[in-house]
Amino acid sequence: MKRFLIVLAACSLLAVPALAGDPPAGQPASSEPSVHDTLYALGVEIGKSIEWFDLSQEEAKIIGQGIADAVAGKAKLDSEALRPAIQKLQEERRARYAAKQKAAGKAYIDAFVEKEGATRLANGAAIKTIEPGTGESPKETDSVKVHYTGTLIDGTKFDSSRDRGQPATFPLARIIPCWKEGLQKMKVGERAKLVCPADTAYGDHGRPPVIKPGATLVFDVELLGIDKPQVDNQGQPPAQQQK
Repeated sequence: MKRFLIVLAACSLLAVPALAGDPPAGQPASSEPSVHDTLYALGVEIGKSIEWFDLSQEEAKIIGQGIADAVAGKAKLDSEALRPAIQKLQEERRARYAAKQKAAGKAYIDAFVEKEGATRLANGAAIKTIEPGTGESPKETDSVKVHYTGTLIDGTKFDSSRDRGQPATFPLARIIPCWKEGLQKMKVGERAKLVCPADTAYGDHGRPPVIKPGATLVFDVELLGIDKPQVDNQGQPPAQQQK
């Protein structure tokens, strides 16, 4: 909770006029970032990380006043005593933001299915083949070797094995439900677009700062191979052998 309070308070710096705009008059130009610009950039990053809190400008100013009072040693309220109220507000704002994101995600998936002919899966995700494959399909007990690029519905990229130049291997049993079901619909060699609503991905909490609460995720996935679990000569996985 302390860490959350520090981050939340720091984000209000975005609303302090002294940190925005051009450097103070008379400050010499330099190839190195100024302290002013660095602090402003820090404020931007912190603000992005809690965008889901959905602060109004007036609310940001109130937080800014709280920071100023605390720095001056003149805090008017006991923040420790108000922790339950802060936690409640945090949960309410997260739920509100997630609801908006889910609504936008639903509209995106509906259009993906209706206009692009994608297949809607039982868990609410949707998939469309880009390039067909000819190999076998994985089972939940398998691991898969894939190349993928993950974006938000606005196109913001948050992860890519292709950018790293190295395929990724995941056990299907341990990944998000969207991938678990979607990859089992694919064949080795296939490339597909897989769209995952929040309830099949990272839910109402997301993975800030990029994946916000309630975010729908879009993956361009290529199934490169399947790793089968090792079995003994009686067809049992080693972990299930009797001693």
